[in-house]
Amino acid sequence: MRAARTDAYTCFILDRTERPLDYSQIITIDPGKRSGKACIRGLRITVYDVLDYLAGGMTTEQILADFPDLTETDIRACLAFAADAERKFEIVPL
Repeated sequence: MRAARTDAYTCFILDRTERPLDYSQIITIDPGKRSGKACIRGLRITVYDVLDYLAGGMTTEQILADFPDLTETDIRACLAFAADAERKFEIVPL
């Protein structure tokens, strides 16, 4: 990622040579755990939980302190999973 400065703002340009995080080995879905919600590495911590903590203002460091089983990569995997879900979201007319 590189920063580009203009008069009014700084924008960040993603380096498209970077590969997106492969969350397929981190985010798991098991019908018998948390009602089939997307969880992190089979733990009972859901992607939704982590996203909700981040949206509520918690920092990555605070989440990691509260949940020592998690890693920074786990949190990034939650964000990648959510971005993928949003990218695939489509409104279908009835």
